[in-house]
Amino acid sequence: MIPTGRLALALAGGLVFALGVALEKLLGAGSLFTGPLIAWDAAVVFFALADLALAWRSRVEVERQVPAVLSVGRANQATLQVRSLLRRTADIELTDDGAPLVEVQGCPARLELAPGARASWRYHLLPTRRGAHQLGNLWVRIKSPFGLWKRQLRVPAATPVRVYPDLEAVRIYERLVKEARDERFTHATRRRGGESEFERLREYTRDDDVRRIDWKATAKKRVVIAREYQLERNQNVVFLLDLGRLMTAESGGLSHLDHALNATLMLSHVSVRAGDHVGLAAFDSSLRSFVPPEGGQHALKKIVRASYDLFPSLVEPDYRAVFATLKAKLRKRALLVLFTQVLDQATLGDLVPLVRSLSPTHLPLCVVFRDESVEELLAPERTEPLDLYTRGPAAAEIQWRERVVEQMGTAGALVLYVKPKELTQQLIARYLEIKARQLL
Repeated sequence: MIPTGRLALALAGGLVFALGVALEKLLGAGSLFTGPLIAWDAAVVFFALADLALAWRSRVEVERQVPAVLSVGRANQATLQVRSLLRRTADIELTDDGAPLVEVQGCPARLELAPGARASWRYHLLPTRRGAHQLGNLWVRIKSPFGLWKRQLRVPAATPVRVYPDLEAVRIYERLVKEARDERFTHATRRRGGESEFERLREYTRDDDVRRIDWKATAKKRVVIAREYQLERNQNVVFLLDLGRLMTAESGGLSHLDHALNATLMLSHVSVRAGDHVGLAAFDSSLRSFVPPEGGQHALKKIVRASYDLFPSLVEPDYRAVFATLKAKLRKRALLVLFTQVLDQATLGDLVPLVRSLSPTHLPLCVVFRDESVEELLAPERTEPLDLYTRGPAAAEIQWRERVVEQMGTAGALVLYVKPKELTQQLIARYLEIKARQLL
């Protein structure tokens, strides 16, 4: 039982009479304040004990409703269902313990329930790390009838949840496509491809290539008709996830690996919708996980299950051993999307020849993250004299990274040099460009 501010004020009210009694004794006056002091204290004790007895019998039922799978780095909605078991209006406070790596947003909640009434409270859980977690208990505070006490109840509600890469982004994308509201994505996924897979005849538009005009159909219809081709299908897209120490760096509250996984999940979904096969290989000093390329929604589920509990380790990635294994496992040409980070010449010297060796058989696409914290050091508004000592090394670091991108491109790889927060959008755009240009 927790005393409230109202009880503290009631007890403080007796101090007025106690002060009067003290003054009376000091001045040798009568006992004018003694009687009211005794009466006030007796009344406070009586009501406090009566209110305590009534509060002790206060009860409510609380249940947490939360998805079994949460998305990392995203506010996932949860709901508290509450039912009052009291015969009076109840003033209730609710909160959720969450979990060590799951932040609770929107709590504590305060509800006022009529006798026997039900209510729900929506709030959000923000996981900052993938993997298996267990949500803790719920806590309820019920105010007593006179408001002098609050009864605090612990409601056992341990709930196991799994935190995956950003599944919510996939759900949002799918909903927007179905509702035809996201023009950018719906048009992008239907971009016209090369002249390999004919799709349909349609009326010519100003944006069409004149070489696609079907003259026979045009003569028959007496309207200019163009041939439309769809993007090639049944091609392989394999995501290579570096789990080395440099992928532990964070941006926007997520590690570089989490940004890579979110982009992997989203592009996997887009690729499956386009009819392609998707696979995954995760590695550090050895191959940690491998999902061979497959098509359909079950392939997407395999990638999610294989990657949700992968975390970077403080070791150097062994590109040579992993790439040799992949060459043996991947016989058919594939788009290899490599998420990695290169910060020293030795690593670059190992990676460039390996990328060059992949080019004849596969199409490598290297994703290299920009370092926003270093780029901020070159902001124009930084004009203090001491900033010169940071701007110089920052400029040298950025220039070196740009040389890394250039050398990878010279080795035959496509390179996406991108800020982590822009990765998903730009990666999808690059994939669609590759499909439209028939580079794969």
